[in-house]
Amino acid sequence: MFVRIPFAAIIGICFTLSFFLIALFAPLIAPYGYDEVVSNGFWEPATSEFLLGTDGIGRDLLSRMIYGLRTTIWIATLATILSFTTGSVLGFLAAVMGGWIDQALSRFVDLLMSIPSLIFALVILSITPITILILILVMGLLDATRVYRLARAVAVDINVMDYVEAAKLRGENRWWIIFREILPNALSPLVAEMGLRFIFAVLFISTLSFLGLGIQPPQADLGGIVKENAEGLTYGIGAALYPAITIAILAISVNLVADWILSRTTSLKGGRG
Repeated sequence: MFVRIPFAAIIGICFTLSFFLIALFAPLIAPYGYDEVVSNGFWEPATSEFLLGTDGIGRDLLSRMIYGLRTTIWIATLATILSFTTGSVLGFLAAVMGGWIDQALSRFVDLLMSIPSLIFALVILSITPITILILILVMGLLDATRVYRLARAVAVDINVMDYVEAAKLRGENRWWIIFREILPNALSPLVAEMGLRFIFAVLFISTLSFLGLGIQPPQADLGGIVKENAEGLTYGIGAALYPAITIAILAISVNLVADWILSRTTSLKGGRG
């Protein structure tokens, strides 16, 4: 099977799986707790005891990054699932229902998309309690507008296919048509897009945390760890670079997998397939 997969995609799959496994088993892998102060020195260099050194208040940077990676991945994953569930269902529904429902949903989505996502999120988070649940809801619902556009565009084309018309003539209800006729044939472009949306979620939560409106201390995600150690760059200490590089590698890895899936996506099928 791996012979048929491009080398770049294999690299992406390996790194992506590694990151998810680290996130899953973080408590078993991390040498110390995420907020455990293990040194009296600030930004100590890497040693055999602290492989990446310590942060600005003496916490093991490797342990903090492992837990930060875990937080970043799970928030991004849940936000992506929420955005795709909401956006896909509403997009399919708009395409199948048509008429004023399609117009109302599409214009509402246009209104939301006209406001920059980061500004919208900053406004919401500035007036609401900043919790993991709120972050997931804000990110997932804002990103659902992009998924809605894709899902609706794909569903509009599928909705006029012969097998969909046959299902309508059999008297199948709209939910049957959405989940049994449209969804299976729209899955390939949606899966490819899911990888790109996951990357966006990773970068989005990292940006929010760097601005101070993401994960709150003592917890942290990768963006928050960059912020915590950014001051060290002034003194030539590279502690902030490790989580930044990790974000970049995670984004590139998932993007390689998404590109491979996208390259395998063919034109819409003429049958139920």
